[in-house]
Amino acid sequence: MSLKNTIEKIKALEAEKRNLQMEIEALKKIADSKAATLESEVCALRDEVKSLKMLVSEPEPPTPNKIQT
Repeated sequence: MSLKNTIEKIKALEAEKRNLQMEIEALKKIADSKAATLESEVCALRDEVKSLKMLVSEPEPPTPNKIQT
């Protein structure tokens, strides 16, 4: 009886191992996708910061002198 229980336990553990491995792979794909999305967002934000810095640091165009009458 003990051998039969051990065999059933091994089968159940092997099945659980396969399920966990599949779940890990699915989670890795989700994590990779999330990382790629975040990388894209960070790149866009860096570009926006760069553009805003350039805009802010540009000197203002000179204003024409008022003609006194």
